[in-house]
Amino acid sequence: MSRNSVPSFADLMAGTRHSAVHLEMRDAYSVADEAEEFERFRRTGAFELDPTARWWPGWLRMVREAVGRGVVMRRARIVSEPVTDYIRWEHTSTPLNLDAGELVRWLPRRQAVDIALPGADFWLFDDRIVQFNIFTGDGDWADQPKEFSEDPDVIALCASAFEAVWDRAVDHEKYSV
Repeated sequence: MSRNSVPSFADLMAGTRHSAVHLEMRDAYSVADEAEEFERFRRTGAFELDPTARWWPGWLRMVREAVGRGVVMRRARIVSEPVTDYIRWEHTSTPLNLDAGELVRWLPRRQAVDIALPGADFWLFDDRIVQFNIFTGDGDWADQPKEFSEDPDVIALCASAFEAVWDRAVDHEKYSV
């Protein structure tokens, strides 16, 4: 895949037929489109599960469409314990992901120490293309926020890492923060 033919996330998701898996490994992100809601959560401890707020409508629609055509969407999060405020916020907002059809699990970092993991969060689509999400040290998108690979060895590493995490992780409903 050349830099000139880099697909958008929406295009990747639209072309997915069987599975989309996402592995998150950071304890905090600091991306601009979440800043207001996260800061409100830090001040109040409350999160309004409003599927029409901010970025949710587009995301939830994309998830529902994918799940509706038979795509299994799984998200696994490796987290340090005790969890950060950001992870508490993510945990509080996860019912929106679940309602749209995503499956979400959580794995305490101490239970992932013997799993070979790639160096960045990623999405893997139909075991054919991986999109790595690249962040700065403080959790914002890097200048080149995404890298892609169709290399079979890279795909095998990501698939293996995700499945190992998924097998050990706890369903959202059973993981408390």
